Amino acid sequence: MLIRDVEKFMREHEMPATKFGRLAAHDPRFVLDLRMGRIPRPSTEARTRRWMSDFVQSLQSKQGEPNPC
Repeated sequence: MLIRDVEKFMREHEMPATKFGRLAAHDPRFVLDLRMGRIPRPSTEARTRRWMSDFVQSLQSKQGEPNPC
């Protein structure tokens, strides 16, 4: 289920539900709606999972970059 993966992602990245919703779905209530039983369209679920994957990859690539100080 998407909500389980979203909750795990938010815990791991210390991200509030409204911020996740704004960034991943352009909807600050997205996670709250999922918690209340909303079932997203397959395309919305795929886009959300892709966003989470891209977010992790961008963090990993930033960790490998030298500090510009």
